[in-house]
Amino acid sequence: MSMDVCTHAFDCVDHNKLWKILKEMGIPDHLTCLLRNLYAGQEATVRTGHGTTDWFQIGEGVRQGCILSPCLFNLNAEYIKRNAGLEEAQAGIKIAGRNTNNLRYADDTTLMAESEEELKSLLMKVKEESEKVGLKLNIQKTKIMASGPITSWEIDGETVETVSDFIFGGSKNTADGDCSHKIKRRLLLEIKL
Repeated sequence: MSMDVCTHAFDCVDHNKLWKILKEMGIPDHLTCLLRNLYAGQEATVRTGHGTTDWFQIGEGVRQGCILSPCLFNLNAEYIKRNAGLEEAQAGIKIAGRNTNNLRYADDTTLMAESEEELKSLLMKVKEESEKVGLKLNIQKTKIMASGPITSWEIDGETVETVSDFIFGGSKNTADGDCSHKIKRRLLLEIKL
């Protein structure tokens, strides 16, 4: 299952919840204090075709272009993963003898399990923990890919699309495990060099 948390996930990080997460993740208080000061008192205004809005406080989102922003977002994602119990979960697939049930890259997450029930359980845990920190699962960007038959899923009244392939980390993954397209793509890239 490929899932996306929030439509603009980096814009959805709640500052007050982030400071609590940093504390729980063991980030030293003096570093959290520096970050709080960096984010304190942020204001913005928006210019539209009809004029400029009043100034407003910014209480969500990590700063665009700041080298710390991906790290802060990833700490948020790691917190969700830990609280969802993904490390301890028995659900997943064996890769090199190790149980793996999730892969993450920026705001994209792939959940993996041997059965539909296990996958649903993982998804609902991640959804619940994400909502606790103010992030909402983007159902339109969440896709299910299975190697066998699967029933239709509905979450919060929306149907989750079932696909035969999806892109993760710039690589196309298929339900049948065929990787010939990846090899061809790599060869074409080499020829261009």
